[in-house]
Amino acid sequence: MNKAHIVLLGDSILDNIKYVPDGKPVIEHLRQLIPGNWSATLLAVDGNTTVGVFAQSNGMPKDATHLVVSVGGNDAITYRPIFADSVMSVGEAMMRLSDIRLEFSQNYRRMLANVMRFKLPVAVCTIYDAIPGLSEVEKTALALFNDIILREAFTSRLPVIDLRLICNEEVDYSMISPIEPSHAGGLKVAKSIYSWVKGDGLQSSSVICGL
Repeated sequence: MNKAHIVLLGDSILDNIKYVPDGKPVIEHLRQLIPGNWSATLLAVDGNTTVGVFAQSNGMPKDATHLVVSVGGNDAITYRPIFADSVMSVGEAMMRLSDIRLEFSQNYRRMLANVMRFKLPVAVCTIYDAIPGLSEVEKTALALFNDIILREAFTSRLPVIDLRLICNEEVDYSMISPIEPSHAGGLKVAKSIYSWVKGDGLQSSSVICGL
């Protein structure tokens, strides 16, 4: 590939600048990895949900060649209070989870359709779940969101960067906020993004688990 312009969309998994004061964020790692005639642009915004990606995409560079989307974690956080509610049965709990699944699925599908309208190669990221201190209940909840991300990605025949397998050590998470990538975790994410772009011939629906 002669030249590429990689654009990062989503949340603080990619926009982790303020969580690595003594290190490098994902975008800087990526810029150091790519060849000199390539470029990388950060449109992801810390705190955004799937809905926020619509506004981000309005700033799409005209010469963009590859898009990476990492979003969904903040959507999951908005539902956190629900998991403390009391229910009368497991069936009732499942019905509440079903409502969450439906809403997130619709939002994520619309977000992907908006990103895919640029007709560029797109890779999506799962939500990592090796966060220090994450409870078993929260890990189980994230599995619901990741199932939706995988289903929507594979339905659209998009490759997946599986952050659950990439950021799998405590050192991969920021000391300032454990739900954000550290310098080390950000480097892993950047390497995986670069690996995907370099392998532009990768089949759609492939899963990128690391290097």
